[in-house]
Amino acid sequence: MSTLPKHVGPVRARRLWPVTGRLSAALAVAALALTACGGDPAATPAPGGSAAQGAAFPVTVSHKYGDTVIDKAPTRVVTLGLSDQDPVLALGVVPVGSIDWFGERPYGKWPWAQPLWGSKAPEVVGERDEYNLEKIAALNPDLIIGMYSGMSQEQYTKLTQIAPTVAQVKGYDDYSAPWQEMTMHAGRALGRSAKAAELIAAIDRRLADLKAKNPQFAGKTVAVVEPYEPGKYAVFAPSDPKVVLLTQLGFTVPEAIVKAAGSEYAAEIGSERLDLIDVDKLVFLTADASTEKTVKADKVYTTLKVAKENRAVFLPYETPPVGAALSFGTVLSIPYALDQLVPLLG
Repeated sequence: MSTLPKHVGPVRARRLWPVTGRLSAALAVAALALTACGGDPAATPAPGGSAAQGAAFPVTVSHKYGDTVIDKAPTRVVTLGLSDQDPVLALGVVPVGSIDWFGERPYGKWPWAQPLWGSKAPEVVGERDEYNLEKIAALNPDLIIGMYSGMSQEQYTKLTQIAPTVAQVKGYDDYSAPWQEMTMHAGRALGRSAKAAELIAAIDRRLADLKAKNPQFAGKTVAVVEPYEPGKYAVFAPSDPKVVLLTQLGFTVPEAIVKAAGSEYAAEIGSERLDLIDVDKLVFLTADASTEKTVKADKVYTTLKVAKENRAVFLPYETPPVGAALSFGTVLSIPYALDQLVPLLG
């Protein structure tokens, strides 16, 4: 069974594959440090990609399994990580192959990425970390990228026999590299490092601008929570990317949550400890409408001041996928999440 990636809380994971016990440590990543430099956040990819402008090839990309030399600008890219398609699309290349892990969202075609896919769908070459090598080879790729994945050494070795392969970001556990690192990792492989830095800096500026325009967020306490069973809640730690994003808007995390999470990426609590999340702004990630109803029916929750004063927001994974965008946490999904989330927080 694959390690649970940080996109997926307990509820969402159980819709995909069996998950039991404590939350996986791969639910989140370490605190983020955004790169500061200028640029335009827009990218207009052409099907199959186009030659990188101003890039000097060959380039060498270091990753979990060593160094990969890429001789020329890739034009036929296959992405094997669960969210790798997003930074590749943002950098102006449309993958010819991708994997599937949300059955209802083939090859990651979420609304934040739809305009960049264009009219041609990529070949689905596997599901999560199970890759169909024959399908991949048939696409005749000139680059394979598997950053946000659980790719094994054996899989990597086989893939390199098809095309140059860039595996997980070096120095991070599987599914744990920050979105900035993955954006830059893809940028190096595609010969578009400058563009990657521009995209990161654009989000940095956007966060700073939103913080300045919403001074009411400053110093307000926040908690990001996923209900995963009746009476059971995952309270995400300050290092979780979703929480980091909110703190970059000015919110703060109560010390009680910091202590409860400890060295973990989320604290699992029962209804009896909902006092931990009686904060100024409470953000719930919900699988569907029934989850919101279950939370609001929790007798302990109804006693909280945040509930009585209607200061909780419920972000669905679907329709609209605000919770999914916040959890997906990519260079493409974060702007979408901010567009949807900030008005709700206000």
